[in-house]
Amino acid sequence: MQPSTVSKQPLDPLGFVSRLGFAFSPPDFNHDVQSTLLLSNYLYFDPKRKPKVTASLSLSSKGADFSLRRAIEQFNRAIRFHCERIPLGFASIHADSDESSGYREDGNLLSEEAEGIPNGTMTDAPKKVLILMSDTGGGHRASAEAIKAAFMEEFGEDYQVFITDLWTEHTPWPFNQLPKSYNFLVKHGTLWKMTYYASAPRVIHHTNFAATSTFIAREVAKGLMKYQPDIIISVHPLMQHVPLRILRAKGLLKKIVFTTVVTDLSTCHPTWFHKLVTRCYCPSEEVAKRASRAGLQPPQIKVYGLPVRPSFVKPVRPKDELRKDLGMDENLPAVLLMGGGEGMGPIEATARALGDALYDETHGEPIGQILVICGRNKNLVQKLQSVNWRIPVEVKGFVTKMEECMGACDCIITKAGPGTIAEAMIRGLPIILNGYIAGQEAGNVPYVVENGCGKFSKSPSEIANIVSQWFGPKQEELVAMSKNALRLARPDAVFKIVHDLHELVRQRNLVPQCSTS
Repeated sequence: MQPSTVSKQPLDPLGFVSRLGFAFSPPDFNHDVQSTLLLSNYLYFDPKRKPKVTASLSLSSKGADFSLRRAIEQFNRAIRFHCERIPLGFASIHADSDESSGYREDGNLLSEEAEGIPNGTMTDAPKKVLILMSDTGGGHRASAEAIKAAFMEEFGEDYQVFITDLWTEHTPWPFNQLPKSYNFLVKHGTLWKMTYYASAPRVIHHTNFAATSTFIAREVAKGLMKYQPDIIISVHPLMQHVPLRILRAKGLLKKIVFTTVVTDLSTCHPTWFHKLVTRCYCPSEEVAKRASRAGLQPPQIKVYGLPVRPSFVKPVRPKDELRKDLGMDENLPAVLLMGGGEGMGPIEATARALGDALYDETHGEPIGQILVICGRNKNLVQKLQSVNWRIPVEVKGFVTKMEECMGACDCIITKAGPGTIAEAMIRGLPIILNGYIAGQEAGNVPYVVENGCGKFSKSPSEIANIVSQWFGPKQEELVAMSKNALRLARPDAVFKIVHDLHELVRQRNLVPQCSTS
């Protein structure tokens, strides 16, 4: 095997456009068009094969042609320089330029002994799983941790699982500022809404990813090959395109299982879907339909549900025991009030409204109690603990055993985060949604309401009234919604995902060896 080398290739110094990475070549069309301005754009990204529909950027005005062809044709050259000159970390994995190739030029399957790849018979060495995520919201890391825990629980030392924030840890500035940028945009809702929907068209985000890969491909490749993975799992919509571009450039698509686990329940950004993935695990039929419309084939799509912590699958202890351990009243019905990991949203206003609504003025006694989870918001914890409540109120900071908190309660108030919704359904909790992030969480509201699992309101007083009705004259509605939630729950989703991944690796590794003589 020849040692890997990284050679230098001079680029045409055409400035910014020549380095963006778009390959354009003009199609055959009649320039004698009776129009004052003609602009045609067709994108393709494969440096090896010429597509039937090629690409051009040409401008004609009053018979005088002005073409940017020479400048923009540098796209493939730039991509080849940044993607095909993969760092030495790829040296232990032989890679062909043909993305569909798992074989040598003579037709023989690449052998493990000769090339260092995991084809052939199963080995005793642990398989390596690399999960790509980013801390843009807590749901992506929660799903990654759930998958890692399921691998450990089901297969033990047969797998080594690594979780990495690809953008933060393996890209240069400014790309490594993605989580901070996301948090800023979400806090300014209109900016996030504009960003979300403006980047949805395929031509926009594919163009952006192609240009971005020009600048970050080498660092991302180093990050990927640092782990020498047998499986790569993306749990983030921005973790497909650049890694797959790198794997395709080096012919590794047939050697590394690349899968996507969609962590949005209903509405989801088109960047979640890429035609080159081995599997796309969808949490709902609605997401599966979106994957199909994006061009994925039925064998690529699996609808297993949203992966949640394996602890949610285990039987829950009786409510009175859980309440006792949490310092709650053992007999009163309880509502769980959450504000996510950072304790955001109208928690204080809602808690005060509940404190009034759940107190029976006529009999001078409480009809319910509150368990408040403030996350990392220590100021909120101190403020709520200092209130002189007329009903039992237990205030917690950041908790790790959410399954016990949910198991101790009868309903939940939360924003429309997909992970919390999925966990609440497993516990059979009716859900009151008090907010959502535009774009990815917008569809979660009708998903909950239309399936009879809960209600939506941004008003603390209205929310408090709903809970008081559920704990009083409308208890039957509470019971019905609990049953609907359990009907939609998919507690074994994470185990189905890891077992399917295990089977994919097993099938790929048990491909019969061909003779190399």
